[in-house]
Amino acid sequence: MAIKIEKKITGYEVVKAGDREEQPSNVTHIAPLLERDDILDGITYKIKTPMSDHAMYITINDVVVNVGTPDEHRRPFEVFINSKNMEHFMWIVALTRVISAIFRKGGDITFLVEEMKAVFDPRGGYYKRGGRYMPSLVAEIGEVIQQHLVSIGMMEGQLDTPELEAKRREVKERLGDDAIAKGNQCDKCGAMAVIRLDNCNTCLECGDSKCG
Repeated sequence: MAIKIEKKITGYEVVKAGDREEQPSNVTHIAPLLERDDILDGITYKIKTPMSDHAMYITINDVVVNVGTPDEHRRPFEVFINSKNMEHFMWIVALTRVISAIFRKGGDITFLVEEMKAVFDPRGGYYKRGGRYMPSLVAEIGEVIQQHLVSIGMMEGQLDTPELEAKRREVKERLGDDAIAKGNQCDKCGAMAVIRLDNCNTCLECGDSKCG
């Protein structure tokens, strides 16, 4: 291949093959996307808020990775959200596509929970069954994802228990709605759900208590 020299030659040097070592290039390998099996196991969660007459159904399908190895485990692959309420249809479709894309990228996906649960509705939040305050519908969807990650072992924490729900009802009855809405941040799970009751700080999200 001929190369046209457009500048004046002021010197030259003969270089033999092998005289100069090629500088190795830094190659960044991107993890391959998770592959979808023909059949996936999934769980459907129901959300019923006072903001709508219709329930919302969230289905999270999982894929099993590293099959047959000590590192075999389940992880989310895709999410679907359905409801008869068409008010939020556009942003819900967008949300499911973005979340599913993040699931398929692999790696640590637990940051989704924190980001979604930090979304506040400017019109105000609501209380779900059991007395837990939800700052927005997006935050409750984030909580569903959290519960799913806990159930398959991808995230630390505990699932909802009758004891936790009873504690939330007690706080709501004794201290009122504002106390729950203004909870402090939990050192263990990061949720803004720490309430002082009977001289004891207790997280109404994960159940962590300084009093044992």
